[in-house]
Amino acid sequence: MSRRKRNPGVYLSFMKRIGWSAGDDIDALLSREWLITNGLGGYASGTIAGVPTRRYHGLLVAALPNPLGRTMMFNQLSENIRLPDGSQHWIGGYERDTALDVRGLDQLHEFRLEDGLPVWSFELGAFSIERRIVFAHLQNTLFIQYRLLRGAGSVGLSLRPSFQFRSHDAPVNAPIGDHYALQALADRYEITAASLPPLRLSLRGAEHQLVYQPQRETHLLYRVEADRGYESAGEQWSLGQFHVKLGAAAPVTLVASTESWGDIIALTPEDALACEAQRRQRLLAVAGVTETDPVAQELVLAADQFVISPRGRIAAAMRAHARGDELRSVIAGYHWFTDWGRDTMISLEGLTLCTRRFDEARYILDMFAQYVRDGLIPNLFPEGSHEGLYHTADATLWFFHALDRYVELANDRHTLRELLPLLEDIVAWHVRGTHYGIGMDPSDALLRQGQPGYQLTWMDAKCDDWVVTPRRGKAVEINALWYNAICVLKRWQTEERGAAAASDTAALAERIRRSFGERFWCEPAKHLYDVVDGEQGDDAALRPNQLFAVALPNPVLAREHWAPVVDSVTRELLTPVGLRSLARQHPDYKPTYHGDLRTRDAAYHQGTVWSWLIGPYVDAWRKLQPRTNDETKTLLAGLVAHLGEAGLGTVSEVFDAEAPFTARGCVAQAWGVAELLRVWRS
Repeated sequence: MSRRKRNPGVYLSFMKRIGWSAGDDIDALLSREWLITNGLGGYASGTIAGVPTRRYHGLLVAALPNPLGRTMMFNQLSENIRLPDGSQHWIGGYERDTALDVRGLDQLHEFRLEDGLPVWSFELGAFSIERRIVFAHLQNTLFIQYRLLRGAGSVGLSLRPSFQFRSHDAPVNAPIGDHYALQALADRYEITAASLPPLRLSLRGAEHQLVYQPQRETHLLYRVEADRGYESAGEQWSLGQFHVKLGAAAPVTLVASTESWGDIIALTPEDALACEAQRRQRLLAVAGVTETDPVAQELVLAADQFVISPRGRIAAAMRAHARGDELRSVIAGYHWFTDWGRDTMISLEGLTLCTRRFDEARYILDMFAQYVRDGLIPNLFPEGSHEGLYHTADATLWFFHALDRYVELANDRHTLRELLPLLEDIVAWHVRGTHYGIGMDPSDALLRQGQPGYQLTWMDAKCDDWVVTPRRGKAVEINALWYNAICVLKRWQTEERGAAAASDTAALAERIRRSFGERFWCEPAKHLYDVVDGEQGDDAALRPNQLFAVALPNPVLAREHWAPVVDSVTRELLTPVGLRSLARQHPDYKPTYHGDLRTRDAAYHQGTVWSWLIGPYVDAWRKLQPRTNDETKTLLAGLVAHLGEAGLGTVSEVFDAEAPFTARGCVAQAWGVAELLRVWRS
């Protein structure tokens, strides 16, 4: 990590370098992925090697208005560099059939992240060329810029873009048809297909020539899709090649966008890149992180990827604007997740409060408050949909926790007063019962949940009609969250209205605490039941869910049981990159997370390690005895090292349950980043 000047007036505050030498293992470049986002949910992503290995790898995945959702608009760019001696050098590549065609790696000198933005450096004899990719914030506009850093004269640069317009979730074998059309307007180009908005291209910085030579790129393979049991062979359409001279005097920039031409040309590429650099530096400054803590710098930049202004929720946006606010939400993970209520509320502290983005935290809480229905916040907003789905038993309880942390750290009593009647109504719905069997058992005040065909806790794997871990009954973390929510409501009622107004809530909290102690402690195992009153009785499986009975600000578990619970989790579930979701001795334990969807779902919460669980583990671990920051950082060392693997500069969703703990699932997960940042800085 280091600091250096890039261009005059642009000061880089964070840099991560990954070197490369000819002869190094190609898998090291194919397994490391870069990701940049635009604050709308759109993104660009790929491998360091330039070979797409996922259906989601592309240069412009645009966040389009509902019902379109995120759409692959620009897949790949093949680059050819012609030196003055006549030699030609291709950069990038594909995998076709069983042949891996990767070009330019012998010339790849370095890949680095500058303030989180990807930059490649290529050495070609006497010439040094740099390529960088930048996304305009809150626009579907991408800049791919080339600079000649060293060498006399100029080099020829040819660019062949290729496309497969489709939903970013669609399989790679979706037919491309014959419906692509190109329209040229001076130095502006538009590609249209079906009912999608046009993709607009412009080559800026030097005179260029477009040779229109349409062709199909066929038999393209995506190795990660094959490993995950999905369609893995497809094709793309190319319009031809742009030819341009690249000299030392000025960079050349390919601009790709679904925005209007007025928005695209409002700034020069240099100004647009400078604006994004300044925005990222401001994020670091606001968060109060400096070069003395490069891990925090990296995580603050990673956190920014998940905070979005969702497109298409017009009614919610209008209500927010009427209050003088903006609409914000949180993408749960890239590449395929949308915004999820549970993930948002768990992530809110790390993503927005630890980074001092207090206004955006309030916008997020307000947006989800708008969508409360019958005492529940949405579990998720499906891709391209205006409305949420509500099948969750814990997201609403996490909403209380997120609001509690916001009120404390932002000192915003006004928002609390506005939401207090809603919170009381939520509790009333839970007491009398709401959808999906979610409701309080009047006999013991514990919260039960469950309806056939639905997965309502965070352990929510489902394949077709198979709910892998239904956990119907009274789940341990649901009741820890239930108690915490009632406690914070009691405190807020007392502070805002006096003790008498909170008497019923206080009595309910005491009933929950007493019943929890009577029902959940498993004396033979010396830890907590995972579920009581379940379909098969009481479930004593050792899972990480019991940690929340200790880790939450209002722990429901009696103090004398804290140490046995944390000791059991430490002994059986703790790994260098998070916590296993099930103890190894359990008959359902799965050591790896791989294969087709059904195989993966069978392992998702049956041993697979989850990165985000390091947060509640550290909270519980610290409660047992005072811990130094150095002790905490030693515990987090495995996840810090992981920032240089898989999704570069970010945290993967899950890992295999056994060494070497291979990263799996999403390469960038909101709560993994948020919880690592939260406990790293606390």
